[in-house]
Amino acid sequence: MQEQEVIKILKNNLNFSDSSINKLKLFVESLINANQKHNFISKSTESDVWQRHILDSAQLVKFIDFKTGSVADFGSGAGFPGIVLAIFNTNKSYKVDLYEKSPVKRIFLQELVKKLDINANVFSNVYVDKIEASTVVCRAFKKIDKIIQISREIVKHPHKLIVLKGKNAQEELEKAFKWQKYPYKIEFSMTSKESKIVIVNFI
Repeated sequence: MQEQEVIKILKNNLNFSDSSINKLKLFVESLINANQKHNFISKSTESDVWQRHILDSAQLVKFIDFKTGSVADFGSGAGFPGIVLAIFNTNKSYKVDLYEKSPVKRIFLQELVKKLDINANVFSNVYVDKIEASTVVCRAFKKIDKIIQISREIVKHPHKLIVLKGKNAQEELEKAFKWQKYPYKIEFSMTSKESKIVIVNFI
């Protein structure tokens, strides 16, 4: 899918506003420019950035209640999915916290937050303090068993964990739930037949 096709889906299916679309365009422009020096995303995905990165992240808005609470994005990288979710959010009391250990990526994220005028904060370490988030999101962070362990240890309860995963999602879940199971469901991704969205609820 090319840019205009993805934008049509963002507006018609996911309720992104014209203002949010403009911010996404600025985000993509900033990312492509920065990628020439830092290789934040694979060069092979630059031409397909709107589907592979923007839409892949944006589809998570279907599973998040932006009326109350907050989002914590573990391993934000170049801003996926956290920056995209923050762009979508219009609730001034709802915040998106971005956790990224790379100093170079953190600088990029901080510049984006300021440039895009979005309600987000950038942090370096998920282990510093207890995280007060109602929803945790991850994309290309760690295996599901490790994500669940971190989420259980450092995030307040109850909360929802949403993980973007590839074709090995079910296999990773079975390993993660070998000893202790939690309520979960698997949703199909809008961007790939093999990709899945894993949603775990911690009571």
